[in-house]
Amino acid sequence: MNITHHIEQASRLFPQKDALKFEDNALSYSELNQRANRLANGLRRLGVKTGDRVALFLPNRPDFVIAYLGALKLGAIAVSLNVMLKSSEVEFILNDCTAKVLITTQELSQEVPLADSPHLEALLIADGQATRGISLSHLMAEASPTGKAVEMAGDAAAAIVYTSGTTGFPKGATLSHRNIITNMHAQRRCCDMRSDDRLLLYLPLFHCFGQNAILNSGFSACATIVLQGRFKPEQFLEAISAERVTMVFGVPTVFIKLLNLDTASCDLSSVRFYFSAAASLPEEVAQRWREKHGYIIHEGYGLTESSPCACYNHNLTYKSGSIGRPIEEVEMKVVDANGVEVPPGELGEVIIRGPNVMLGYWNRPLDTAKVLKNGWLHTGDIGRMDAEGYFYIVDRLKDMINVSGFKVYPAEVENVLYQHPAIAEAAAYGVADPLKGELVKANILIKSGQFLTTEQLMDFCSERMAVYKIPRTFNFVSSIPKNPTGKILKRLLRQDVPAPLTAMSR
Repeated sequence: MNITHHIEQASRLFPQKDALKFEDNALSYSELNQRANRLANGLRRLGVKTGDRVALFLPNRPDFVIAYLGALKLGAIAVSLNVMLKSSEVEFILNDCTAKVLITTQELSQEVPLADSPHLEALLIADGQATRGISLSHLMAEASPTGKAVEMAGDAAAAIVYTSGTTGFPKGATLSHRNIITNMHAQRRCCDMRSDDRLLLYLPLFHCFGQNAILNSGFSACATIVLQGRFKPEQFLEAISAERVTMVFGVPTVFIKLLNLDTASCDLSSVRFYFSAAASLPEEVAQRWREKHGYIIHEGYGLTESSPCACYNHNLTYKSGSIGRPIEEVEMKVVDANGVEVPPGELGEVIIRGPNVMLGYWNRPLDTAKVLKNGWLHTGDIGRMDAEGYFYIVDRLKDMINVSGFKVYPAEVENVLYQHPAIAEAAAYGVADPLKGELVKANILIKSGQFLTTEQLMDFCSERMAVYKIPRTFNFVSSIPKNPTGKILKRLLRQDVPAPLTAMSR
C-alpha cells in the first residue's frame, strides 16, 4: 500500500493526459510520475530512508506536488508547513518532527533557522539561486526518472499535518497511508469525480482540505488539477472559463465573495459541482448561490485529524443546513459529557470512528489520549443528528477561533503577546465576522509606567505569527474578567467587546 499508487496507475492509463496545470505550464501524468521518481531518487541519495520526515515549506506550485509525491514514494513522511509561519514557528515544527530534509523556496528560506534546527541535514531550494542550500532542480536532474513506490503497511505514517493546539503549540496530526487512501476514495465517490473532470485547486496544499480532499482525490480519479497560487477572484473566474473547470471546491468566505461580485459576464457553464468545507456554510449563502447559479453547494465536514473528510451532504438526498451523513466506512454519533449517545435532536459532542481517523499526534501521547478514546475521535464540535441520520454542527469549542477555515487557539496568540515587555495580561478571543467567519481580537492590560500603541503591537505580532493569527483589534483595558480560580472568562469577552483604543499608557 502506498498513496502514490494513484499517480503510477494514472501514468499507465493516461500517460499523456494533463495531471497538473499551473499558470501556462502543464505536466502530464507520465511527466509528473517521472519527476516524483527523480525527487524520490534524489532524496535517497541524500540518505533519506523509510520513516524519515521530509518537511515541505512551499506555496501552491508544482514543486509542492512533486516533493509530496516523491517523499511518499520513498516511504518517507511528508510534513506540511504553513507558508505564513514565521521563524520561531518554523523552528518549533522542524524540531518537533525532527525533519531530516526541508524543501522550500529561496524567499521562504529566510524564515528557516538552520542554526536552531539540529536534526536538519539538508535544505533544498525549489526556486531562485540556492544561496542557503542545495538546488532542487539540480538534485532532480542528476537522479533517475524511473522508480516504483515502496510498499508500506496500511498503518504506516505517511503525512504529518500540523494543527494548532490549546496549549498554544502546534500538534502534528499523523495520518497513515490507509487513512488517506480510504478517505480519498470515499471523497472521490461522494463527489462523483471522473477522469474527464478538471478540479480547480487554490486552497493551500499544506492544508488537509487541499492536500487530500482535492489533490489526492482528484489524482485517484485520474482527473486534471488546475492549480492556483491562492484565491484571487478575477484569476479564479478566468481559470474556470479558460480551463473549462468542472469542479469547484472552496470555503464559505470564497462563496460569499463571489456572490458579491458581478459574474454576469463570466462563463461558468463548464462547472457541474460546487463544494464547501473547512467552516460552516451559512444557509442564506447556500440559498443565494442556488438562486443565482442554479447549483447546490454540497457541504462536507471533517478535521485534519480525520484525514479530513467524515461527512458529506449528499450524493443521494441533499438537506439544507446539514453537513450530511457519514461517508462510507465512517461512523459518527453525538454524545453527552459522559460519552453516552444522545437521542436524535439533542445536542452533544460529535465523535467519529473509522479508517479516516488519524494515528495520533506526533510524539504527543497525552494529547492523543484526550481526543482518541476507545477508537472514537472526539471533535470538540457541538452538534445534533436528526431522525434520518443527518448531522448539523451547532457550535464549537468556545475558545477556538475559526478564521476562514484556519484554526486559531487563543493560547498561541497569548503566548506571543506575553513576550512583549510592556504587556501585563493578555486575552485573545474570537468575534463573528460576516466574511471570514471569525476574527481574532485581544484585550491588553499594560504594565504600569509603560506605553504601547496598536501599530507597535501589530508590528510585534507580524514578526512572530502567521497573518491570520494576528488580532485585528487590540482593546487596551484596565482589567480582564476572571473566575475565582483565575481563569479568564472568554465568554464575557465575546459578549461585551469594548471599543478599541489605539494606544495606552499606565
